Amino acid sequence: MISWSLEWATVKALWRRDVLRFWRQPSRIVGALGQPIIFWLVIGSGMATTFQLKDANIGYMEYFYPGVVVMVLLFSSIFASVSVIEDRHQGFLQAVMAGPGSRAAMVLGKCLGSSSVALIQVAVFMVLAPLAGFVFSDVQWISMFAILIFASLGLTALGFGMAWFFDSVQAYHAIQMTLLMPLWVISGAMFPVNDGHLAFRLLEPLNPLAYAVSGTRHAFYGGQAPGHLTITSSLGLEIFCLAFVCTLAFAAAVWVCEKRR
Repeated sequence: MISWSLEWATVKALWRRDVLRFWRQPSRIVGALGQPIIFWLVIGSGMATTFQLKDANIGYMEYFYPGVVVMVLLFSSIFASVSVIEDRHQGFLQAVMAGPGSRAAMVLGKCLGSSSVALIQVAVFMVLAPLAGFVFSDVQWISMFAILIFASLGLTALGFGMAWFFDSVQAYHAIQMTLLMPLWVISGAMFPVNDGHLAFRLLEPLNPLAYAVSGTRHAFYGGQAPGHLTITSSLGLEIFCLAFVCTLAFAAAVWVCEKRR
């Protein structure tokens, strides 16, 4: 019983620290939201006159919006995970490791803190949903929250593992942007992958971000997106896939943290 209380105390302290640090640095909201908003407005406006779906009457601003929601989540998770490197260099995480909490509790606390920050920024961006043509009352909010929380925890766990392994802000950003941005581009966020190159169609089922984009799009349309705009027709299957990837990412982050001191 004492062990569980110490584990929970470690998780709670790390989560609270990251959330409080975020509120004391409001400029981080601008950094995480600025680029996705510009992407949505500029690219969405530019593609609006040329974009056309075969089996659905959907404009590009509406099609692109769920993908940009995932982009906000992606950027927010990446920026929040940088704190792992900062806390490690400042000696804070070494003090946590010397405490009674386990490595798993430390990873979970940091992931929950980073995910909370990411979800706050996503919530701010989703205020713009009516401009894309979505109606809040039509959104399946419970499924939306499940998709975003699993995607965020998976991304932050991946970010934790990479930040812990490389232990360099420059290397971390280079690897993250080289790995995750291409995955976002071919996730169906910017264009329907089903209509694209054969290689894209083969890679899509292996792309975790494709399930995040597809699930988000399903949730915006009340559980069933029109046409062939998603990777699967089952919102429940996409949530399950994201939960599975989240579990793998968390286990990998704990393993890296234990093996690489």
